[in-house]
Amino acid sequence: MRFRETYTFSAWKWLGFVSAVWVQAISGNNYTFSNYSDAIKTLMNLTQLELNNLSVAKDVGKAFGLLAGVASDRLPTPVILLIGSIEGLIGYGAQWLVVSQKIQPLPYWQMCIFLCMGGNSTTWMNTAVLVTCIRNFRRNRGPVSGILKGYVGLSTAIFTDLCSALFSNDPAKFLIMLAVIPFAVCLTAIFFLHEIPQTASVAAEKEETRYFAIFNIVAVVVAVYLLVYDFIGSTNQVFSLVFAVILFILLASPLAVPVYSFVKSWRLVGFEADMERQEPLLKEEATAARKAEIVTEEEEEVAAAAVAVEEEVAVVEKSRPKLGEDHTMFEAMTTWDFWVLFVSFLCGVGTGMAVMNNMAQIGLALGRADVSIFVSLTSIWGFFGRIISGSVSEYFLKKAGTPRPLWNAASQILMAVGFLLMALAMPGSLYIGSIVVGICYGVRLAVTVPVASELFGLKYYGLLYNILVLNLPIGSFLFSGLLAGYLYDAQATPTPGGGNTCVGADCYRLVFIIMAIASVIGFGLDVLLAIRTKNLYTKIFTSRKSKKSLTASSGQ
Repeated sequence: MRFRETYTFSAWKWLGFVSAVWVQAISGNNYTFSNYSDAIKTLMNLTQLELNNLSVAKDVGKAFGLLAGVASDRLPTPVILLIGSIEGLIGYGAQWLVVSQKIQPLPYWQMCIFLCMGGNSTTWMNTAVLVTCIRNFRRNRGPVSGILKGYVGLSTAIFTDLCSALFSNDPAKFLIMLAVIPFAVCLTAIFFLHEIPQTASVAAEKEETRYFAIFNIVAVVVAVYLLVYDFIGSTNQVFSLVFAVILFILLASPLAVPVYSFVKSWRLVGFEADMERQEPLLKEEATAARKAEIVTEEEEEVAAAAVAVEEEVAVVEKSRPKLGEDHTMFEAMTTWDFWVLFVSFLCGVGTGMAVMNNMAQIGLALGRADVSIFVSLTSIWGFFGRIISGSVSEYFLKKAGTPRPLWNAASQILMAVGFLLMALAMPGSLYIGSIVVGICYGVRLAVTVPVASELFGLKYYGLLYNILVLNLPIGSFLFSGLLAGYLYDAQATPTPGGGNTCVGADCYRLVFIIMAIASVIGFGLDVLLAIRTKNLYTKIFTSRKSKKSLTASSGQ
């Protein structure tokens, strides 16, 4: 029965991962503000600073993700998903009522609250998914983070392209999608996403590597499919409907992995029946093996007792955990490494959020009436940044012990180049800038997730992850609410009704230059973190290599 139970657990684990992929594919709604921000600005007669502060309110919702982090250690995954789905339904549902003009525009402070609820809803979904999957696949944290964060990046393009295909970019229809679809998907995931007992073997690790390769291939196909649609566009209603159907099929295709795993476990029933028929012939050997196991167990108990005594002495002697061991929130926050990671993360995601929140106004300032393609480009290339960096950083860690923060450093310097290109406002610079910023933002999100777990452990990972995610509202406030808002309004011309508008490259030039400088600072901090954690990653590399060689030799 042991073999069958192992494969059954594996099948449920992969089914949970597929449901996690679906949740992530609809939980990037925080990055879609540009798709309906202009409608809110027009209906409520807002200045750019007021509109940017609404986007900050949306990102402030992530600050309350600390609640999700605390809850992840106390509540089961289905409850966390349910809370997030209900909150999103209310937050985006209220915005839909306003934009669809079902009700009169709400007071500004009430809109801030509903945007905050919409933003906070994703922290519950992301926490439930990431914490559970990182714990289920401890030896493949890079690919897990890359795939899941990749689908978060794709979710913006999925929503944008579906709305473009089916509803002609109607902002009201877009908001009802953001309210209803995540609610329905989370209700489905509640039944499948759970922590599953681990199986530590070379065969299980090889199986995970094969299956993650399949997930990567499917994700890339989805991304390329969305990218092709962005450039072709919707030609007629039938074409749009076919696009939507094929997209749903592609998103459902990862189900093949758990289905295959379940079939594999059912086939083992016949194998176990054969083994049971042979049991009388093997009784003597089994008895001898059991005696040997008893002797081994007694030796292990003696060794465990000795280790326990040593650990008790070690607990008395050491005052704080070492890097790589489990840290509480306060223990992590008393280390230099945490704050280096925190500030470098701020430089990366804060500047990236500013571009995504202001993409509609950046496009209009540069003479682009329809900015949906730039929103989609940032999303799709953000996916490639996430999924490639997750797998590549894991590969080089296993092969050479390369510190993951080096990949963050590379993304920061490339992001600085992207901002300078957008500041120059040359022909095509908005296309190139959108792609570069998307890739680098994706790398930052995908690589920082496993870095935090490797530096500070998995025991309190949910809370630590949400402390790092505080950089999203902080960065949004600093770079989008203050920097971009004030500098845009300084260049803008007032419009009748109380709003304003700005046209020309000067509207955001200084903003891009300052964000390029911030990216260079982030680069320096990531290099510093890579140097400080080099010994830790060398230990991880050596430990994995020795365990693999021991397992291989024992199997011979």
